[in-house]
Amino acid sequence: MSLVVMKFGGTSVGSIERIRNVARIIAKKKEAGHDVVVTVSAMAGETDRLIGLLKEVDENYSLREYDQIVSTGEQASSPLVAQTLITMGCPAVSLTGIQIGMETDGSHSKCRIMNIKGDRIRKELAEGKVCIVAGFQGYYPPTGDITTLGRGGSDTTAVAIAAALKADVCEIYTDVDGIYSGDPRVVRKAKKMDRVSYDEMLELASLGAKVLQSRSVEFGMNYGVDIMVLSSLEEKPGTLVTKEDDEMEQVIVRGVASDKNQAKLTIRNVPDKPGIAATIFSSLAEDAINVDVIVQDVSVEGNTDLSFTVAKTDLNRAMESCRKVSEQIGAGEVLTDEEVAKVSIVGVGMRSHAGVAAKMFKVLADNNINIIMITTSEIKVSCVVEEKYSELAVRVLHEAFVED
Repeated sequence: MSLVVMKFGGTSVGSIERIRNVARIIAKKKEAGHDVVVTVSAMAGETDRLIGLLKEVDENYSLREYDQIVSTGEQASSPLVAQTLITMGCPAVSLTGIQIGMETDGSHSKCRIMNIKGDRIRKELAEGKVCIVAGFQGYYPPTGDITTLGRGGSDTTAVAIAAALKADVCEIYTDVDGIYSGDPRVVRKAKKMDRVSYDEMLELASLGAKVLQSRSVEFGMNYGVDIMVLSSLEEKPGTLVTKEDDEMEQVIVRGVASDKNQAKLTIRNVPDKPGIAATIFSSLAEDAINVDVIVQDVSVEGNTDLSFTVAKTDLNRAMESCRKVSEQIGAGEVLTDEEVAKVSIVGVGMRSHAGVAAKMFKVLADNNINIIMITTSEIKVSCVVEEKYSELAVRVLHEAFVED
């Protein structure tokens, strides 16, 4: 008997009728002879509704209270799925993050998983039940407070449980039928991929592809958990996220992604001295702000301009941090630009093929798309461009690299 972990997102459990559909999929898996653990998200729109209520009370809300309220979304959907299964004659039990022993650090709203005890899950499985686990949440042992993993955290919950229980596979069910080479809403000829490597999926997820949360892919890669992305709305073959093989290296570019949740900050006239960059980025790190693309201009008369990107959702806090540190180090004004987007090409085949970046830059230039910033890794090239050109950039890059 194999152990399968399944995850269903907010759209999949967005109504009672869809919950019944999810329950049928789960029951079919159980009837096939598998032990089954399921992670569910909150019903579609519920988390945003709860955050909206909290903001009505106070825009500067406590992150502890944020975790307390948003965690209730999953705590509502999980018993609805469990009760639907029970009504169908399939034994099931709903469990919270605390009940499964998901221990996290104390970082409210963006905690990291430290340990999953899993004893309760094993007990319920031994009794023949399907376990329906509330995703996105754990608890901080020193205080017992509920903590949440950040948006999309139910994916991470599912893969982490699969790793802890040594499951045979983790199936992520969404409203799409797999992972595509580009956003099908933007790229008409986007191709569904049968297989994609952990490294490629990690890059695609962190660069704007919204099918999987990047931290869930990282868990899968670190613990060797195969992740299958499937549709909850129709039976179709999905996409397997797994370890890299020789065949994958034959494809130079696997996919094209864009991320419009980007903002650029520039600190003017930064003293060009050792330790200054460390001071700036240490201040941002202390405020839990992740920095992405970084560019430093050539020093002129001992000063330079330092530009970098952050998520738009972190922009206000990043501005405040930068203004404080700018005064501290004797730098100039802090400028911001929210009208930018990051466009990226990804593929493990880049490791063994030259000229990929040059071709990307030429394609963008031929379409009069100016590059503002550039960053690269072994398997990706990312360009920051004006947001109004992001969809055009994705289409022309997909045509040049994937459809070619």
